[in-house]
Amino acid sequence: MDSPLQSLPLFTVGPAPIMASVVVTWAIMAVLVLGAAMLTRRLSQVPSKAQAVAELLVATVDSQIRNVTGAAPAPYRALIGTLFLFILIANWSSLIPGVTPPTATMETPAALAAIVFLSIIFFGIRGGGLGGFLRGFARPNPVMIPLNMLESITRSFSMFVRLFGNVMSGVFVIAIVGSLAALLVPIPLMVLDLLTGAVQAYIFAVLSMVFITSAVEKGRPQPKKES
Repeated sequence: MDSPLQSLPLFTVGPAPIMASVVVTWAIMAVLVLGAAMLTRRLSQVPSKAQAVAELLVATVDSQIRNVTGAAPAPYRALIGTLFLFILIANWSSLIPGVTPPTATMETPAALAAIVFLSIIFFGIRGGGLGGFLRGFARPNPVMIPLNMLESITRSFSMFVRLFGNVMSGVFVIAIVGSLAALLVPIPLMVLDLLTGAVQAYIFAVLSMVFITSAVEKGRPQPKKES
């Protein structure tokens, strides 16, 4: 297995090298887009089984956003739901023979963490304006401005490290055990990898909505204390 710290090109398009993780990412994106298009093409008052599953997924995402953050789920539903589904499918792609999940390479978790970092800025400015978002770094005291700014960067970096480290280590363990043991021995580890992949997708999505809604709340005007 190639080192996750060194991505080798699968093929090139002109001068641009295309990595295997990029191809797998495109395939996952195509699955998500085509699946969403097929599920929403013929919506009805009496839902089919597929529509019922989709509605259950949306309701679950809304419930998690509301329960974890207390915020209205509508502004965050698309982002959080897409992050969860993409990471879940990417993690589970390790079960396909010959496929290394894109979340086990450095580029994809880094890109996902960057998306969350930019989303925090976007929703923070949209919720309280640019001034409110910047004032959020001065709470509870202006002395905390450097630490709050550093925290906003390290939080996204920690999400990248957590996702990359857990998925990459799981892939390596299964590959090593599979190369040393019989065919059926790695199966329990593969089941554990499924569970770990789902947990990592859930944690990433939960942390994303916590950080985003926290930025929105900090940017809003604080109620004046009664004298």
